Amino acid sequence: MTFTEIVDYLNGIAWGPWMLILLVGTGIYLSIRVGFIQFGKFGYVMKSTIGKLFKKQTAGEGEVTPLQAVSTALAATVGTGNIAGVTGAIAVGGPGAVFWMWLSALFGMVTKYAEVVLAIRYRERNAKGEWVGGPMYYIKNGLGKKWNWLAVLFCVLGALAAFGIGNMTQVNTIAVSINTAINAFGGDVSAWSVSLFGQTVPVSSLIIGAVIAVIVGLVLFGGVKRIGSVAEKLVPIMAVLYIVCSLCVIVTNAGSLGKVFAMIFKGAFSAKAALGGAFGITIMQTIQKGVGRGVFSNEAGLGSAPIAHAASSESDPVKQGLFGIFEVFMDTIVICTLTALTLLCGVEQGVAISWGQSAGSELISASFATIFGDRIGALIVAVCLSLFALTTILSWSLYGTRCSEFLVGTKWTIIFQVAFVIVLVFGAALKLELAWDIADTLNGFMAIPNLIALLGLSGVVIKLTKEHFQREKLAK
Repeated sequence: MTFTEIVDYLNGIAWGPWMLILLVGTGIYLSIRVGFIQFGKFGYVMKSTIGKLFKKQTAGEGEVTPLQAVSTALAATVGTGNIAGVTGAIAVGGPGAVFWMWLSALFGMVTKYAEVVLAIRYRERNAKGEWVGGPMYYIKNGLGKKWNWLAVLFCVLGALAAFGIGNMTQVNTIAVSINTAINAFGGDVSAWSVSLFGQTVPVSSLIIGAVIAVIVGLVLFGGVKRIGSVAEKLVPIMAVLYIVCSLCVIVTNAGSLGKVFAMIFKGAFSAKAALGGAFGITIMQTIQKGVGRGVFSNEAGLGSAPIAHAASSESDPVKQGLFGIFEVFMDTIVICTLTALTLLCGVEQGVAISWGQSAGSELISASFATIFGDRIGALIVAVCLSLFALTTILSWSLYGTRCSEFLVGTKWTIIFQVAFVIVLVFGAALKLELAWDIADTLNGFMAIPNLIALLGLSGVVIKLTKEHFQREKLAK
């Protein structure tokens, strides 16, 4: 068995049916235990999160504001998966994959809520006086020292995954999207190339990688507060830009929305019914792609986002936990849905999809092109993907730093950070199909220690939730 075949086999386990059942099942179990807070308290959640985002917030030494914490977490979740991931899921699993993406997100809201609650409850100060937390700390401080091996396992997988899903794959996406836009405007990036790692690489890719490395280095070495400050500014800009451009396509094709939603709901149970023909797409394929890409995009259950939330100045675990519900709502219900509707509206306008076969951001570029033209469509995707990927890199640089810090101590994290920045330069120049698969595998296996901890500490989440809403009731 070759290395690639081993990776494919492990990836099949990491994102296979049983793993997806565990991820969604944990969300369903926690939802039942906290009384389906994502539905019954949705108004309260929105009022307590987006309703407070524009109020002045302050943070002490070693802390970030709640807005900066959620922006850092959103920076990681709202990434290339929201564009390339969603289009790929629809191409391989059919329009019905969107339905299963929505369904998994509805329960994933409470999974992420629980992660953030526990991150605040069991966080601690590091040698620099910064708040640190996440699965490794609620495993150590919540489940007890005998489970420390599980915390170590999570950190090893998290630190390695940071180089894949949070580094090489992201910077490579930026380079490819910018090179595509250059070519769309009449340039030819292949005219200036060098030989690297046995392949021909455009010089522009190396320049892009170096620029991104400098930007990330300046932010990363400034610590958690600088990462939070940058994320706080970039996340709203990139989200608004993408939402507005997507809405332009959707509103222009409003007459097709009835047919688009019919494709989604029919396709959830039969690709043949949705597409008017047999394309070899099975129901299991539709469910697996929808749930898998939904979890991959919003990161509910993976254990990454609570690392960012742990640095918040908010002391009430439940108040910060509500941002976890908001994150999944914003990432999947809003942004992933906009991508799906934009793509399917594009299909109605003649964008060709090879159903059942993998695809990426080129499909969403073609959908934007139906309204904006080829050049502007490519430019929109290049700008949005670049912003999405850059913020994901910044967030994962923090996640990897915290994982390495847990393993080797605060003093030695500089080694991880320097390596992270250097790898960015080369990541922009590589062909990364295998790296994507390795990153997917590590990302998926990260969830196992985290889900064990969530289930083991579910009683704490329930207790804190009940106490919070009892106090809210008495305060009225």
